[in-house]
Amino acid sequence: MSFAILWLVLMAGVFYLLIWRPQQRRLSHARALQHSLHLGDEVITTSGIYGTITALRDEFIELEIAPKVTVRVARGAVGGLVTSNGEDVDVDATPASGDEETG
Repeated sequence: MSFAILWLVLMAGVFYLLIWRPQQRRLSHARALQHSLHLGDEVITTSGIYGTITALRDEFIELEIAPKVTVRVARGAVGGLVTSNGEDVDVDATPASGDEETG
């Protein structure tokens, strides 16, 4: 009987460490990114559309994806920022702790 309870507690701990905590971290990082958007930021949506923010609203943003072509997308559809060197900053990526490639 005690082995079954120990096994259940162990499985719950593994579930928490491997699934629940990383997912909560990704969600909080995504929320922080979506609330820190500014006009003029270049972003990529979760569907892969690159654009520059031209308007910010509570529920959605407007992206200019080509000259004089603007689309309205939900804030939650923003997948990441595009840095000045053209690399994507992914929502799911965990912040690096200084381990950059040298080379």
